[in-house]
Amino acid sequence: MLDDLVLAVDQGTSSTKCLLVSAAGEIVREASAPVPIRYPRPGWVEQDAGEILDSVLAAASACLDGVPGGAVKAVGLSTQRESAVVWDRRTGLPAGPVLGWQDQRAQPFCDDLRDKGQAGRVREISGLPLDPMFSAAKLRWLLDRAPDAVVGTVDSWLLFALTGSHQIEVGNASRTQLLDVRTGVWSPSLLELFGIPETALPVVTPSSGPLGRIGPRGGVLDGLPITAVLGDSHAALYAHGATADAGVKVTYGTGSSIMRLGEAGGDAVCLTVAWNDRLAAEGNIRSSGSTVAWLAELLGLSPDRIGQMAATASSDGVHLVPAFGGLAAPWWDDTAVGLISGLTLGTRPAQLARAAVESIAHQVADVVDAMGGAALLLADGGATGNDTLMQIQADLSGVPVKRARTTNLSALGAAFLAGGRTEWSLDYDDFDPRPSDPALRPAWRDAVARARTPHPGS
Repeated sequence: MLDDLVLAVDQGTSSTKCLLVSAAGEIVREASAPVPIRYPRPGWVEQDAGEILDSVLAAASACLDGVPGGAVKAVGLSTQRESAVVWDRRTGLPAGPVLGWQDQRAQPFCDDLRDKGQAGRVREISGLPLDPMFSAAKLRWLLDRAPDAVVGTVDSWLLFALTGSHQIEVGNASRTQLLDVRTGVWSPSLLELFGIPETALPVVTPSSGPLGRIGPRGGVLDGLPITAVLGDSHAALYAHGATADAGVKVTYGTGSSIMRLGEAGGDAVCLTVAWNDRLAAEGNIRSSGSTVAWLAELLGLSPDRIGQMAATASSDGVHLVPAFGGLAAPWWDDTAVGLISGLTLGTRPAQLARAAVESIAHQVADVVDAMGGAALLLADGGATGNDTLMQIQADLSGVPVKRARTTNLSALGAAFLAGGRTEWSLDYDDFDPRPSDPALRPAWRDAVARARTPHPGS
């Protein structure tokens, strides 16, 4: 099986995973390496570009250990999105921190543009709401501190570091808030609005094709061609294959991405480039798996224990709205605050655990509703291993959930596109909806309304 292999590199928020995938679509080997995350101030989320590259090389080296030379034919990249990277155009070394997709330090810049009436213009061109989650305002913050540097997202940093070429894949570019989403080119109007010179930006390239050959800096990857690059959520959608045309994909991670091919949902969700020239509607949730991790740390338990408690408890009217940094889709309210409502003297950790897990499913259901509903949900990501969450999701959404049996959908999607595969099948576990308390969804919406700060005139 060690011939005609594709190496998939899935560079995520907390780790980099590498998979060796055979021509038959089977995972031959896998390896991973962690990536540190730092929180220097409230609302600030940073990583180090050098450490991200090191994690890629470490995971690739472990995955390829003992693999004969020439067995790997191509490399596909799947990367975290929206995170902003800056590096010196002469030395190629990082010129500042990586501002993670959760980073909120550029909020004042976005507020200023909104106060000037520019939010509609940004949405019309980019397909994205004016929000510091996207790259543009973070890139402006970095360039203010390193004006002669070049910038990009994680995919463009890795492409530069490995191949020496300053380029960005069109799907990742569509998440910067600087791309004209319908033409696939940098928007002069948005570049002027955010004050970013085009000379500092990478060249926009397709998602698949010859995207460069890795040089000596790539260590064990030296000489291999990169033939596909995708944002991680886009790669997961691609991996669902033909099934993606029939359903809405939900990736459960630190946050969650709800994506369907085509356009749906209006201003409640984003319009983005899925891959190459295919558009998709997407709703982003800032806190899903991280909600469980937060509660686990607060209670001195493990995330697995939170899941176990949630499986056997009722929330008993308790709702946890995880607006730790505001609420994203479908509300896009950065003034919302996190809250726990419905507490009584009888509330115990088990009720909080259930409420935390239910908050994930409620948020997904909110986005699916904004998209006009769905006949089927396609679930992937680490949190899908929680059967309780999957069943709650089916119950609250009122539609079947198909859970991919592999948690490596992003890596597989990159491997399939890099290898030129057009047909494959995945194995799924099915969760059919059961009757649920009709008061649950209205009670959740009431809790969200409490979390949202009233706006003038509302």
